[in-house]
Amino acid sequence: MDLIDDPTEAGNSPEFSVTELSGAIKRVIEGEFGHVRIRGEVGRVSRPRSGHVYLDLKDDRSVISGVMWKGVASRLQTQPEEGMEVIATGRITTFGGQSKYQIVIEDIKPAGMGALMALLEKRKGMLQAEGLFDESRKRPLPYLPDIIGVVTSPSGAVIRDILHRLRDRFPRKVLIWPVAVQGERCAPEVARAIAGFNAMTPGGALPRPDLLIVARGGGSVEDLWGFNEEIVARAAAASEIPLISAVGHETDTTLIDYVSDRRAPTPTAAAELAVPVRHELLAWLGGQGARMSQALSTTLVRRRQRLSDLGRALPRPEVLVEGPRQRLDVLGDRLGPALIAGVQQRKVKLSEASGSLRPATLRRTVQTARRDLDRLSARLAPALSRAVAAKSERFASRTARFDPAALKAQTATARRDLDRLVTGITRAGQSQTQTLRRKIDAMDRLRETLSYKATLARGYAVVRGDGDVVTTKAGAKKAATLEIEFADGKLVVGGKAGGATPKKAAPEAPDQGSLF
Repeated sequence: MDLIDDPTEAGNSPEFSVTELSGAIKRVIEGEFGHVRIRGEVGRVSRPRSGHVYLDLKDDRSVISGVMWKGVASRLQTQPEEGMEVIATGRITTFGGQSKYQIVIEDIKPAGMGALMALLEKRKGMLQAEGLFDESRKRPLPYLPDIIGVVTSPSGAVIRDILHRLRDRFPRKVLIWPVAVQGERCAPEVARAIAGFNAMTPGGALPRPDLLIVARGGGSVEDLWGFNEEIVARAAAASEIPLISAVGHETDTTLIDYVSDRRAPTPTAAAELAVPVRHELLAWLGGQGARMSQALSTTLVRRRQRLSDLGRALPRPEVLVEGPRQRLDVLGDRLGPALIAGVQQRKVKLSEASGSLRPATLRRTVQTARRDLDRLSARLAPALSRAVAAKSERFASRTARFDPAALKAQTATARRDLDRLVTGITRAGQSQTQTLRRKIDAMDRLRETLSYKATLARGYAVVRGDGDVVTTKAGAKKAATLEIEFADGKLVVGGKAGGATPKKAAPEAPDQGSLF
């Protein structure tokens, strides 16, 4: 027998095509492994435009491919993300086109509370890195909104608590957008509700709310998970209307609480944050009205007293007219004799002037004046002609030299020079005024610093005896009366310094001395 035999045809072994063998393997695997549940970590995740989801499930030693069809992926409450530990339920099958086996996933859930918390922390860190949690982007709530929009379930106790609390504190118009508050429909419906309220037209037939409240009662982490979805957090962050989140009890925290403008521990507390107490506002308004009335009354009394004080300082009207009335009587008594004397003086002057007038004298004067007039009239016409000709000649020469354009240019230059001088004078005046004001302020501060009043405030006193400042013990003994001035007033001491007895403190008088 040769070491290398010629190949012989396989005996009874059948021949399969590739497709037949792939189909046989598929039937064996699907028959052996029906529905299975696999626990593992999500690896690569791919979401093509078809809507299907392709992913890898892995542990520390092996990897299995998985696929979720579009209908299954759209119904999931929690979408798979890379690094999440999940439990996937489905059936094992093969994909002949790539000679591999895979799991067709029909349901996938996080593997316990730890996976949910890890996913939540991952989303929280991502949103925080984008700045959605910053306090600078949070808006203040309106003090008294006209319309309040509530996103919650219409059949739960939450909406009844909110409406009851609003009715007790300050009744307002409420628009309710019904949504599912748990389950796979929760996140998209809440996000659509927030966007829908923001899309309303202010003042329209259905006006846009001034404030939004997203509310839900307490529950487990799985029940509240819809409010931890990224789509809800981004919708709340993009809301132009101030938003209050009131999801769960006081100890429950969801992602919408971090991006909302204000978090309320309970839905009832959200209603209390939304509106003030009407009775407290009425009481405050009443108090302010009473204070205003009291202030007005006090002002009127003070002004009336001031007017009365000023009125007492004015003299009586009778006193004001007594002097002018007496002068009028005196001048009235002197008017008659003065008129008679004036008429007599003018009559004497008329007699003296009329005695010197004679008809012959008047005729001679008239004839002389007429001759002078005729002589001057004959000279007037040539003189006027010469004057008119000379002035016309001068006017013509000046008109020839007159140029409107040059005059306008000269006027514009003069105006600019005037504006520049006015600006310079104004600036210099302002600068000088500021400099003088600073000097005056400095001198005033120096005056206050050097004033003996400042020394008195530090605990010193000024002693005066018989009106003069006393600086020695001998001077104090000689003075009959000592006046001691402190920072808060003056004290008068009678007698000599050795045996003086205190007297009543005199009221503070104007400055009569100085320590300097």
